Amino acid sequence: MTTSFAPLTVAIGDLVPHPANVRSNAPETYDPENIAHLKASIAILGLLQPLLVQKLDGKYAVLAGGRRHAALKELIADKAAKGFTAKTKVDCRLVPEDCDATTALSLAENITQAPMNAIDEFEAFARMMEVDGQTPETIAKTFGTTVAAVKGRLRYGLIHPDIRAAARAKVITLDTMKAFAEHPSQKAQREVYDALTKDGVYLQAYTVRQALKSRGVQVSDDIGAFVREDYEARGGAVAADLLEEHSVLEDAALVETILLEKLGAAAEEARIRLGFAWADAMVRYDYATMADYGRVYPGPIEPDEAARKRIDEITAELEKLQLEMEDEGLEDGAYNALYDRVDALEEEARDLQEAYSAEDLARSGVIASWQGGQITLHVGLVRPEDTVKEEGARGSSSNLTGEEAPDAGEITYPTSLAEDLKTERAMALGAAMALHPEATLDLTLFKLVSDVLASGMSVTQAIKIDARKEHRSHAKMDEIDETSLEQVAAAHEALDLSWLDDARAPADQFAAFRALEAGEKAKLVAYATASTTQSCFARDRQRDSLMHAFEIEIMPDIRAHWTPNAALFNRFKKAWLLKILGEDLGLAQEAVTLASSSKKEIVAFCDKLFAEPFATLTDAQRAAVAAWCPPMMQTAGVACDEAEPAAETPEPDSEVAQAA
Repeated sequence: MTTSFAPLTVAIGDLVPHPANVRSNAPETYDPENIAHLKASIAILGLLQPLLVQKLDGKYAVLAGGRRHAALKELIADKAAKGFTAKTKVDCRLVPEDCDATTALSLAENITQAPMNAIDEFEAFARMMEVDGQTPETIAKTFGTTVAAVKGRLRYGLIHPDIRAAARAKVITLDTMKAFAEHPSQKAQREVYDALTKDGVYLQAYTVRQALKSRGVQVSDDIGAFVREDYEARGGAVAADLLEEHSVLEDAALVETILLEKLGAAAEEARIRLGFAWADAMVRYDYATMADYGRVYPGPIEPDEAARKRIDEITAELEKLQLEMEDEGLEDGAYNALYDRVDALEEEARDLQEAYSAEDLARSGVIASWQGGQITLHVGLVRPEDTVKEEGARGSSSNLTGEEAPDAGEITYPTSLAEDLKTERAMALGAAMALHPEATLDLTLFKLVSDVLASGMSVTQAIKIDARKEHRSHAKMDEIDETSLEQVAAAHEALDLSWLDDARAPADQFAAFRALEAGEKAKLVAYATASTTQSCFARDRQRDSLMHAFEIEIMPDIRAHWTPNAALFNRFKKAWLLKILGEDLGLAQEAVTLASSSKKEIVAFCDKLFAEPFATLTDAQRAAVAAWCPPMMQTAGVACDEAEPAAETPEPDSEVAQAA
């Protein structure tokens, strides 16, 4: 269309904007930062496309090419630019003054300047480097962009020609073509392309990336960065990429060899330091294989005088740090630093109060694996052939069945947290007892009688029947979940306390008490007994068979009386929270997404998740959220799928539970 207009040259100083230009109402289009690439290109290559102008009041008004006009004026003003003054003439095309289609002409030229096809652009950049001998730096200068942006385009332009041709022919998508740039070697690209397309299967970007991973490890990958120095020292081949972070360590076998050596060294160092019998390494911790392993745990020891003094110092510092962490205005970095310090102190205190037995050390070991971009140690593992076979053997602290052996990248509860969780479980148990008065009455009467009459009989020590309410201590009592407290309060409201009148003599109170109905007496006894429950974790069937069976009856699911909240999650390491989300709750994608978030943000996410499970959860995820609790808090002997849903209250003995 513009070819019918007469060509002419016009001095830059004689050019003015045309009011009919469709971009004249968008002055931001001509801001210096928006035309920098045009300015750079014109400075080096000149004006490649003539301006469309029309005579207007003695000047040449730019009808189409306003951004080029703005770039020319920038060059005149730039003292560093050579060869551009107001008298410098540039090529133009002249639109007759009587033409009444100026707006249409301007619109037509702006629309027809369609962006270059992406593959054409990638290949053009590649030709500039391969044919013209330009560098990414000179190309960036020509187009007024960054070197990184040029290198990004160049990487796609250097993909194997056959793969680019497939994208141009729409056999594969542009995104799939780009995925091949994950490996700099065109040979590797072509081999993977041939292998993936031989059966006529539709090719996806994800499939390409996964296949290319077997051809080497990128230097920016956590494993690549970890082994690169040793890899190159051993002469390992590196496929260099225009972007350094995309270069690839091509010898995957050598990468794995070096990684296993480093993991093995870390495992051996831990073995020597902790006194284990053996050490081993595996790249990825194989949960299926490790299910046959047992595990031993450190037991309590009596600290010596120096250790006790240090424990007191740690306790004092922890109290101070906990107060500092409660400051809501604390920045994430400062909060995380305080948390790391708390974690280190709790671990030190635990080490001063716990140790492995000599028997356990003699048969257990440590495995180092690569998890979350770092070495993770799995300690206290017992090989299948070394596992004690006698179930329930006294003095053995190993997991004899091999089931649910906690891996532990590993959630190991600090002593202070474990003690507080015991308190929370006791409170939940007390609520369950108050909601089941007839069963608890029977338990109380049985204990009173059997403790006196059954000489030598092993009876429960889980409750105190000595007319004293149990005092419960907790580091965060004002922040824990209040479900059990509310249930106990409701049970208290349902009590008939008419007999308990301080104005009456004890004998009169007793007479009034005896006159109560049996059901009312059961509620009172159950409430009183519930108030004596001891801090505990799930009962050991061997040590306390009575309470073990009783808890299964009245509290098959602790989640009916307790919900994890921010107070608990704040005391977990960031890695533990991600592990719980990804492995326990089946929220793997959320765990990956949150991995780059601060611990405070992850705690907030978990708190909301458990307070009201998200509508987007699958049925399996929703069930996992409804059932989850720290493993030792769930009633022993009750599998997760046997526990009642958290939203349902256990079937009550009477109307007391309904009041709760």
